[in-house]
Amino acid sequence: MEPEEPDESEVPKLLGRDGGPDRSNTRRGALVGLVIILLLVIGGSLLTHVLRGMSQLQDCALSGRSNCT
Repeated sequence: MEPEEPDESEVPKLLGRDGGPDRSNTRRGALVGLVIILLLVIGGSLLTHVLRGMSQLQDCALSGRSNCT
């Protein structure tokens, strides 16, 4: 008794050695992840810069100076 061959619709398509059609989806996902990480790093850097400036302004004002900018 031979085992039945499954239909093509039931067999998941695997990524072949040549890259196959799913390779672009893998690259796109990696690229999206990289862009998200870069945006988080840039946003964190900007937030740090703004908070540092506000901290310096508060320190100046709380020390009693009147020419804080």
